Amino acid sequence: MTELLFIRHGPTEWNEGGRIQGRSDVPLSDSGRDEVRSWTLPAPFQSWACLCSPLARARETAALLGFDTPQIVDDLQEMHWGEWEGHTLDTLRAIDPEAFRRNEDRGLDFRPAGGESPREVKARLAQWVASLDKEVLPAVIVCHKGVLRAVLSLATGWDMFDDPPEKLREPCAHLYTIQGDSLMVNQLNISLKTSKI
Repeated sequence: MTELLFIRHGPTEWNEGGRIQGRSDVPLSDSGRDEVRSWTLPAPFQSWACLCSPLARARETAALLGFDTPQIVDDLQEMHWGEWEGHTLDTLRAIDPEAFRRNEDRGLDFRPAGGESPREVKARLAQWVASLDKEVLPAVIVCHKGVLRAVLSLATGWDMFDDPPEKLREPCAHLYTIQGDSLMVNQLNISLKTSKI
């Protein structure tokens, strides 16, 4: 039994503008870098290994948290939003509101045009958890919102038809325990604005 602490990257200009990033390699904004510099990783996790998405916003966040040489893991990339990357959800909804609503109502099978469904992200992460090298654990995982949502689904069975069983707040870390090939929630919403857990 071991643990993984998941953290979403800091803000980018696309986050600030409400634009979908997906696999687009958008760096942290200047204000995003300042935001991450204000975070404090709770002491128990500071000596852990770090596994990180290859996207710049995650790598920058890891470095600003003090992880100079994180292990880059392709499976931790954000959900692929295909043709929708760079657009806002409001713009996409306005094109065909009824079709967009039907797609949103598909839960885990929601799929952006030319992109990946949350179910596929969840399957990718389940396979990754099962194949994790236990020698590098416990570890801090610096990743993306779509990954955080898929991990919560993996651990709780949440089908994404409704609100999550617990809102994932920011800036917070989320602690999970690996038992066998499964993930279990240990503690969600550990504030990065304080050093206490």
